[in-house]
Amino acid sequence: MMSTALQVVQKLVVPLPERPIRVLPTPWRDPHTVAPAELAGYIAVLEKACEENPRSVDLRTCLGMAHAMNYDVHKSMDALEEAVALDPDHFLAQFKYAELWYRIRGLQRAEQETIKALNLAGNGWELSLARKQLQTIRELMRLGTQKPEWNKPLKAPSVVLMALMVILSVIAVILK
Repeated sequence: MMSTALQVVQKLVVPLPERPIRVLPTPWRDPHTVAPAELAGYIAVLEKACEENPRSVDLRTCLGMAHAMNYDVHKSMDALEEAVALDPDHFLAQFKYAELWYRIRGLQRAEQETIKALNLAGNGWELSLARKQLQTIRELMRLGTQKPEWNKPLKAPSVVLMALMVILSVIAVILK
């Protein structure tokens, strides 16, 4: 049995509106109430719709959101990157792309992408969303809650660690 929300998504994808979606369909308003099987149905419908409408930024954005709700970061990132590439001036696509970076704690990239979304905001609601996200990202950066960026090779520290392990094991054998 198909839920009402899934029927809404199916109605959403055919026919496509010519302007961006401003109010999201029901499943995206409260993602915690969507069952995994129902989410798989949304993803299948959205993937098919994206194949049929390859230039739809709204569909790609919803697909990225659905994959994120399903904890599939790589597919979500791919869909959102495609959405932003299709229309770099689409607020929701840019905002959700930045939000995904924020959620995976790539805070420096999230800050850059959120600033882009902030510049694309077309009304007060969009502006407040982007500002709040930017504020949260900057707070987390001050607190040090981010993924470290490895910009140096780890070969030397790992060789030193291995050498110390060998020395300690030799000392342990000698002391026995």
